[in-house]
Amino acid sequence: MVKIEIDSLDNIKTAANKFLQIIGDRKIFALNGKMGAGKTTFIKAVCECLGVSETINSPTFSIVNEYSTSDKQIIYHFDFYRINNIEEAMEIGVEEYLYSGQLCFLEWSENIAPLLPDDYVAVEITEQDNGKRIVELNL
Repeated sequence: MVKIEIDSLDNIKTAANKFLQIIGDRKIFALNGKMGAGKTTFIKAVCECLGVSETINSPTFSIVNEYSTSDKQIIYHFDFYRINNIEEAMEIGVEEYLYSGQLCFLEWSENIAPLLPDDYVAVEITEQDNGKRIVELNL
């Protein structure tokens, strides 16, 4: 278990860069946390550190957003909050994304848990009483 602390939004990119140093060549990240914990905000910071210049926002209604990094790599950002069953995820071709070899960030991944590959990294984001966030990676 690796923990990264985010003191404030002012240093979220420092935390995102630390995350990128830790993850190595891992590709699938299942982010969990309460509504408002900062999952999308953290993914946005990670994408910006990788050179994504386009708008990064939650794919709550589209289910998946695709971003390009400055070195032409693809990042897939999912929000499974509105997925009601595994069949819905299968219909959008989620397995093709997960096994594409590209970075995949999954919010509300518990809604598709049976489809997650064995090598995914669980990432828990929790808000502390003082407003800080803790990002825990289960590597």
